[in-house]
Amino acid sequence: MSGSKQFDKVSVVCKANVYFDGKVVSHTILFPDNTKKSVGLIYSGQYTFNTGAPEIMEIIAGTCRARIKGESDWKSYPAGTAFKVAGNSAFDIAVETGIAEYICSFG
Repeated sequence: MSGSKQFDKVSVVCKANVYFDGKVVSHTILFPDNTKKSVGLIYSGQYTFNTGAPEIMEIIAGTCRARIKGESDWKSYPAGTAFKVAGNSAFDIAVETGIAEYICSFG
């Protein structure tokens, strides 16, 4: 996990990534070494995301539950924890109350 509270010397894509009628919103961050992350919010609800590249979802505030494609059990992820998703896969994510904030690392 990055444990970062801020990213320095990056470019931010100003156009938001908006999913599920605004219930999940993120912004893409581009790093000088060509890596990419997104930072965002997940409002209450349950959502399914497909992955192209492998992803690491780091929860930085709030709590969510996630179930990776092929797994039967949901696991809880409070702030300070993370989960990995393989490329060309999918995951379900759910927030019961409040908002979960995350950093998603790609690649």
